[in-house]
Amino acid sequence: MKLERVILRQIRMPLLHFFETSFGRTFERHMILVEAQGDGMSGWGEVTAGENPFYNEEWTDSAWMILRDYAAPRLIGRVLAGAEEVYPLTAHIRGHNMARGGLETAVWDLAARLEGVPLWKKIGGGARREIPCGVSIGIQDSVEQLLEKIAGELASGYQRIKMKIKPGWDVDVVRQVRERFPAIKLMADANSAYTLADAEHLRRLDDFYLMMIEQPLGHDDIVDHAELQAKLATPICLDECIRTAHHAEQAIKLRACGIINIKLGRVAGFAEARRVHDVAQKAGIPVWCGGMLEAGIGRAHNVALATLPNFVLPGDVSASRRYWKRDIIQPPVETTARGTIVVRDQPGFGYALDHEYIAGLTVREESIG
Repeated sequence: MKLERVILRQIRMPLLHFFETSFGRTFERHMILVEAQGDGMSGWGEVTAGENPFYNEEWTDSAWMILRDYAAPRLIGRVLAGAEEVYPLTAHIRGHNMARGGLETAVWDLAARLEGVPLWKKIGGGARREIPCGVSIGIQDSVEQLLEKIAGELASGYQRIKMKIKPGWDVDVVRQVRERFPAIKLMADANSAYTLADAEHLRRLDDFYLMMIEQPLGHDDIVDHAELQAKLATPICLDECIRTAHHAEQAIKLRACGIINIKLGRVAGFAEARRVHDVAQKAGIPVWCGGMLEAGIGRAHNVALATLPNFVLPGDVSASRRYWKRDIIQPPVETTARGTIVVRDQPGFGYALDHEYIAGLTVREESIG
């Protein structure tokens, strides 16, 4: 396929409810949609970077510049043997995986549409026809509000609850959640809010038989996580610091984790996500698909990714209506009463685009090529 044009659109979507992590509250999302045009068709990707450089070094404006000035120009006019070529063609751009991943996933979607096959099939997935779903619940204004939210999500059928923690909102809050819900699958996500000096404090979480504690230490650290894991009975799940398959190999070699979260944007797209998946699978380390408050395109891509065989734990892929009054795809992503998403067989990522709604949300647009 020959990539002829890349169109960038920044859209603004207000969340139904603020989402709070250890680094602040998010009330609305400014996302970049990437349309890759070639051979008479379009593929679509979504840049998962936040509005500020808090999760990692990327944010909406930086991703726009990287895509416009560096990533897209290296692909425009090229005849690609396959979407696998995108990752190496942009690999000399240091970091900025989310910008690169937005383009890479768009090209995968384009390749699947040109062949008339579902995206999950194009990436080598298909191990399951339904994706088990969990939810991520941000820090709330009160413990009672958190308990009510958890009860609501469980009533909707979700199979696993992830709660955000930070110093001052951790052990005592988890204890109250466990007292109210003694048998649920529960995990805690720290988003790098702690240091090794907090090891004894974090070890108190072992009392609550959590599935995992996600990324408790530095966003770029593996070594300290290995030291912490040796002190904990609860498995550590690594997120922010796993950006490549080599990072996964290092973490496994050092016994820094028992689980790995794979996010498409964090690893620059499907090609590297598959490599991380394969490294973990070979080592017997389970993986799951993390979320970044995606709109429908990114959410549909996550569904495709989670059909790979080693995604054996419920991910953060949940229904559109948990975040948006109206999504940018039709129909919106929905969950079954048993807490799953049924995989669709339509070409590409499997949903129609609501072009009229996207146009109404767009705050800037630029065409390259």
